[in-house]
Amino acid sequence: MEAKTTVGVIGLGLGQAHLAGYLRHDRVEVVGLADLDAGLVERTASEHDVPHAVTDYRDLLALEPDLVSVCLPNFLHAPVTIDVLDAGAHVLCEKPMALNAAQARDMVAAARRHGRYLMIALNNRFRTETQILKKLVEQDVLGDIYYAKTGWLRRSGIPGPGTWFTRKSQAGGGPLIDLGVHMIDLARWLMGNPRPASVTGATFNRLSDSVEGVFDVEDLAAAFIRFEGGITLVAETSWASHVPSEGSYVKLMGTRGGAEITGNDLTVYTDLHGEQVDITPAYAPREWSDCIAAEIAHFVDCIRTGRTPMSTGEQGVEIMQILDGIYASAAENRMVHIA
Repeated sequence: MEAKTTVGVIGLGLGQAHLAGYLRHDRVEVVGLADLDAGLVERTASEHDVPHAVTDYRDLLALEPDLVSVCLPNFLHAPVTIDVLDAGAHVLCEKPMALNAAQARDMVAAARRHGRYLMIALNNRFRTETQILKKLVEQDVLGDIYYAKTGWLRRSGIPGPGTWFTRKSQAGGGPLIDLGVHMIDLARWLMGNPRPASVTGATFNRLSDSVEGVFDVEDLAAAFIRFEGGITLVAETSWASHVPSEGSYVKLMGTRGGAEITGNDLTVYTDLHGEQVDITPAYAPREWSDCIAAEIAHFVDCIRTGRTPMSTGEQGVEIMQILDGIYASAAENRMVHIA
């Protein structure tokens, strides 16, 4: 009988969703959980019959799991991921990959050094509508994509005001690194992961005056991103802005057709027999928890079969280069080239 993949989860905030995904997988055995909150980790382990509950993640690594999910605040992603890789486990690290591209490169170097997989958890790639659009792009339905727009705007949705979320030293930034990372990655992935060439960005902090505690990150960011080959992406994201309501979108424009995902709705715009047509594929959108479960199932399968994960550490480095460039451009009021 084939052995199960043994798993540990570090951090039981978003880690709760990772745990639920692993528990749905019949080829996985969750052997340990780690969280600084002793009561939380013990209750969670007891509820799901996980044998080990620890407050120091190094005690979890002593169990020698095959795979570990790192679901911690942003500033801990790089050091903990590297420790896990050094211990010999594969890593599924929550987004953003790190605070900056330099840390991200160190994570990739550790994975290569130990011959382990490092996948970045970008669950929007696993939505039903994005999977459908990806297949249409690969089948050349849109032709050559040359321009795209993406965004995730909130009217009012600052996470954890005054906590690590709003501290640049611990979060790396505001909505750009929190929400924008999802949408920039999604648009780039749909276009085939073109290499970034340059960025021009702007950041604002105009609507967070009432937040108590430290708030030294942006509340809105916008960017103009050029990729090799002349492909261009415009991105915008906010935690607070005067818009009708929260919403996310991706728009692609190609030589054969265009496509738009707004929320969970996908529409393709093209020509058919000389007439303009709008195509709306029929599908059932996945719940957020199902997207994470699908992401986990994919990574477990990659580990068991030797396939390359859909969202690699190397791709994560390039996304961090884009984010670094946007922040630098905003701070220095200039275009930033990406090497």
